[in-house]
Amino acid sequence: VQLVESGGGLVQPGGSLRLSCAASDSTFSSYDMNWVRQAPGKGLEWVSFINSGGTDTYYLDSVKGRFTISRDNAKNTLYLQMNSLKPEDTAMYFCASWADWGQGTQVTVSS
Repeated sequence: VQLVESGGGLVQPGGSLRLSCAASDSTFSSYDMNWVRQAPGKGLEWVSFINSGGTDTYYLDSVKGRFTISRDNAKNTLYLQMNSLKPEDTAMYFCASWADWGQGTQVTVSS
C-alpha cells in the first residue's frame, strides 16, 4: 500500500497540528499502523501505534497526554493529533505499516 503524509508545518510552542496519512487502497484497514519520527541529526524514534481496528493504541512516554493516534478505515486514513507541541517534537514524521512507509511530513516547533 502507498502511504502519503500531510499536515506538517511550522508551529509555535504550545500549538497544535494534525497529521494525516492517506493510504492508496482498502487493504489499509487490515494493517496495524505506526507513527515514527526522525529529528535532525538523530535516528528514528517510534511515536505511536494503533491496531487495525483502532481499538488499541500505544504512545512514546514523552508524547502521552499530548498526542492522539486515530484512524478512519472507511477513508483509508491514519491521523496523529498533536497538542501542546514542544521544540523537541521537531522532526520528520512518517506513517508506517509493517511493510510500507510514507515519504514523511516535516513538523517544526519554534517561536
